[in-house]
Amino acid sequence: MLYQMYETQRALMAPFAEFASASSKLYNHPLSPFAHLPLSQRVSASFDLLHRLAKEYEKPEFGITAATVGGIEVAVQEQVAMTKPFCRLLRFKRFTDKPVALETMKAQPTVLVVAPLSGHHSTLLRETVKSLLHDHKVFITDWTDARMVPAAVGPFHLDDYIAYVQEFIRHIGPNVHVISVCQPTVPVLAAVSLLASRGEFTPLSMTMMGGPIDARKSPTAVNNLAMNKSHSWFENNVIFRVPQNFPGAGRRVYPGFLQHTGFVAMNPDRHLNSHYDYFQHLISGDDDSAESHRQFYDEYNAVLDMPAEYYLETIKVVFQDFALVNGTWVVDGEPVRPQDITTTALLTVEGELDDISGAGQTKAAHDLCTGVPKSRQFHYDAIGAGHYGIFSGRRWREQVYPEVRSFIKRFDKAEAAPATKTEARPARKTRGR
Repeated sequence: MLYQMYETQRALMAPFAEFASASSKLYNHPLSPFAHLPLSQRVSASFDLLHRLAKEYEKPEFGITAATVGGIEVAVQEQVAMTKPFCRLLRFKRFTDKPVALETMKAQPTVLVVAPLSGHHSTLLRETVKSLLHDHKVFITDWTDARMVPAAVGPFHLDDYIAYVQEFIRHIGPNVHVISVCQPTVPVLAAVSLLASRGEFTPLSMTMMGGPIDARKSPTAVNNLAMNKSHSWFENNVIFRVPQNFPGAGRRVYPGFLQHTGFVAMNPDRHLNSHYDYFQHLISGDDDSAESHRQFYDEYNAVLDMPAEYYLETIKVVFQDFALVNGTWVVDGEPVRPQDITTTALLTVEGELDDISGAGQTKAAHDLCTGVPKSRQFHYDAIGAGHYGIFSGRRWREQVYPEVRSFIKRFDKAEAAPATKTEARPARKTRGR
């Protein structure tokens, strides 16, 4: 009922949002007589803010059409490399007719970015992809909003997530470097561990950024909620069925609007001040600052639904049983053994001010990957960076990315230890796959 009530409220607000948008333009357009009335700028700003608070936020586009390689601007085309029911593997293919840039691109490392499936769309990592494209061939996981997947497709479990990651790694090939940001650090480590245990090739390197490898360390508000509520509490209070107006009608999900509400509730004062600043920027005519606000909240307010079984299993495995660090995690009958990884280099990255994944949670991967030589293990603390700062913004560009780029280059093909590829074990068959 809650999901249906939310959809009803959203439908009722849509006309008001459009009215507010039109009214804002009426009091701001230079050819409108209303724009010359006293306080017209303030009235326009008020309607604009009302529009943004009431409107629906759809999935943004990556919108990456160009990148600079070796000082030369090249064209970028977004391509779908593989399609699965709950995810698309995207490739950002670079094109140029300049021989120097072409040769440079051919020699550059290949990177798979595993984006979070935790409420926001993969476009949240747009700036991560933009930076990587200067020096790498880039793939990224683009997770599908569960309300758009017909219920007949079947469920999507945490085990399926791991199987997807493994399939993407096999598709790209052995000369791949994997970057996981936040939530996927745990299933990515599991996926690579299982590949190693089976004797398959593993990525040349893993970069893990701001993820809950061991959520017991420096627990945050997010961790505490997951750890202090029972599994049945989550199932009874935050899981709902998709309403009839979506392709996934009837599917059990953790709705995106609940996740968004939780995000905002963590820092209400920060968001309130941000909207007030936006209002002031509109009044003062500071278009650059106002546009920056729009771009951030267009992304931040666009959320997706997560499959219920995946969400509940993640809560239990990662935040309640701590199955990875306790050595009790079994995936499709196979134990997850990070100690079996031997040839994949490891870099962990944490933000000093991260309020999502606390200090030490990501670094804990080093204690698990005991088979990786110490000479191939690295850790980086991003001073002054919060959770989003380790993959977006100035600190990402100036502090974190140079470290990631240097690490990947160091352990690319020429530097990597040889690995023997064996025949892959047949994938587990589920309807959601």
